[in-house]
Formats: sequence, structure tokens, C-alpha cells
Amino acid sequence: MTVSSIIERCESLYNDLDLTYVKEWKSRTGSKAVGYLPVYVPREIIHAYGMLPVGIMGGGDNLEIIKGDAYFQSYICHLPRSVIELGVSGKLDCLDGVLFPAICDVIRNLSGMWKMLFKDKFVKYMDFPQNFAAAGREYYIEEMHHLMQGFTEMTGKKIGDTELNRSIELYNENRKAIRDLYNLRAEMPHLVLTYEVYLLLRAGNILEVEEHTDMLRTYMREVVKLERPELDHIRVVVNGAFCEQPPLSLVRAMENSGCYIVDDDWVLCGRYQTADTQTSQSPLEAIVDGYLHNTVSTASRYDDSDHKGQYLVDLVKQRRAEGVVFAAPSFCDPALLDRPMMQTTLAKANIPYTAFNYSENTGQIQVIKEQTGTFADSIKLWGVAS
Repeated sequence: MTVSSIIERCESLYNDLDLTYVKEWKSRTGSKAVGYLPVYVPREIIHAYGMLPVGIMGGGDNLEIIKGDAYFQSYICHLPRSVIELGVSGKLDCLDGVLFPAICDVIRNLSGMWKMLFKDKFVKYMDFPQNFAAAGREYYIEEMHHLMQGFTEMTGKKIGDTELNRSIELYNENRKAIRDLYNLRAEMPHLVLTYEVYLLLRAGNILEVEEHTDMLRTYMREVVKLERPELDHIRVVVNGAFCEQPPLSLVRAMENSGCYIVDDDWVLCGRYQTADTQTSQSPLEAIVDGYLHNTVSTASRYDDSDHKGQYLVDLVKQRRAEGVVFAAPSFCDPALLDRPMMQTTLAKANIPYTAFNYSENTGQIQVIKEQTGTFADSIKLWGVAS
């Protein structure tokens, strides 16, 4: 496959709100599919039961919200209204269940609403430990047992360590491929375009994990053969978009404004863990330990340290970035409450930054492009943001 054919397929998956791939997979395999909201869920467990994990990231700018606005107040982020619209319009009917990870109060409310609207579906709100010592570990192990009990009732099958370890191996391979992709982009951002990386990760929400890993490896093998011009862009890290995603047009606009994006927190579920999960005689405990000890820092994950944002400083240095772009969904309380603390940490480290808000169907592309373009020009001319 060529790079263009891979990206064309990814864009087709991105635009297919009817989840045609999922329907065809279910028809072919006779198995079930479980949706999940986008930050973190233990996909290995879903996979070990022979089910397809399906990431739900709203409808972006391809969906007009009509019914969804009747379910939520206007002063929250756009994502839950979009997800409700997909649900009540029947576009998610092929999903046999949905997991709602503990991202914020809005997603908690969305999970309750889903239970009332779709009584015949498996629905679970997944709370995560705020204590990362023994008590938190014990709590999360118990949560995973409850999840597996629900899946056993849903599928009529039980799984053991063999199935879990096999799924862990496959997702370790996928996480490694994604790490390699991000490292390659940081090394050669003029070749590995960010909008292509974004589409590749979005494809991972739908495709079987083995198929997605093969796609990533093929893309990396082929993209280095291309001849693409190296432009006079600055290198930036994007932060704040861990949940509701920007539309593809906004990703393109940022990249065309004079910025090489060398790291980001988009489509975070596939990159949530920073290290492999160990295969072992206790794979469920290994999954729990992977969450507790080897995960990225986001506004949705509890952090009791006094150095909020230090990880961002370290990431800027690691990726040789020249600045940070804070891009958060409008009304996203976790991201917007964290932003001032992280900006203070960046200022102490003399790292320039700029900030804007968006929604998944934003129409302010030109304004944002001009802002990031001005930010890039300021750094090129003076080494600081204007």
C-alpha cells in the first residue's frame, strides 16, 4: 500500500459515522462490539473476550446536532451532545455495549443518560482510583473483576490468563508501533505530516488491533521514501485535547500555519500507557499496574504533586520543541482548570506558549490559523511569543 492509499482509507473511516467497518466485522465474525469514550479503557479485556473495542469520538464537523441539544445544557463541551446525537439517530446501534471512563462529571451524566435511553445495551461507568498505592490498586482490581463479570454475562463465555496475555501482547505491539510513529514524526515532521498521524490514530479506534498495527508499520516504511519539502516551521507541542477532538480541518490549519507539531495528546487511548504491560501469571493485575504506574499525565488523571506541568516541560525538551500550543475544547473544565498551572510552569522554564479553545465542529478555523501563525512568526523573529 502507498501512503496516499493508507491515508485515504483512514479518512474514509474517519468520515463513516455509520460504523460500516464494525457492522461488517460483526457479520464476518459473529462477535460483539463494545464502544468506549476516548481517553482510557483497558481494551485488552474487551479484546480477550473476542469482542471489538470501538472508540467513540463524536461526529466532529460531519454531524448536525439536532436531538442531542435537548439532552444537555449549552454551557458544557460539545462531545456529549454529539455522542447522544449519534446514539438516538441509530448510528451506534451496532455496538452491544458502551464503557464510559471517568473523565469528568459530564461524562458521568452521559453514562447515566445512556442507561436510560438504551436499556437493552451493556453500559458501565468506569471509575478510576485516586490513590495509587495499595488501596487504589485493590480498588481497581475489584473494578476490573466487575467489568469482566459483566462481559461474561454479556458474551456467555469466561476467559483466563491465556486470553488476557495474548491480548496484552497484541496491544503492546500496537503501542510500540504508535511510539515509533511519534518518534519518527518528531525526527522528520516534514515527512510525517500531523494530519496523517491524526487520521492513523483515529483509524485505531475502529480497526482490529492487528490490522491497525500492520497499517502503522506499512505507513512508516513507505513515508520515509517520499520527497516532501522541509519548511521553515517552528516545532510545537499541543496540549489540552485529550477528550473532545478537533476537526480534521483544524489539525490541517495548525500544521499549515507555520507549526510542526512534534507531540500532542490527541486520540490518547492508544497512547495512554508509556510502557508495555507485562505478560504474567496475573495479567489482570499487570493491566492494573500499567494504569497505576505507566500512564501519561492528563487533566483527567489525578495528580497530587506540586509540579503540575513539569511533564510538559520535559516533553518540550525531549521533542526539541520551541513552544507549546494549548488547544482545549470550549467548556472543558479539567483542561481549562489545569491550563493556568501549566502555563505558570512553562513561564518559569522560559518556554513560549499560546492558547485557544475550539469545539469539535468549530467554524473558527481562520482565526485559529492566524493566531498560531502569529505565534510561529514571533518565535522565529524573537524567540518568544508576542
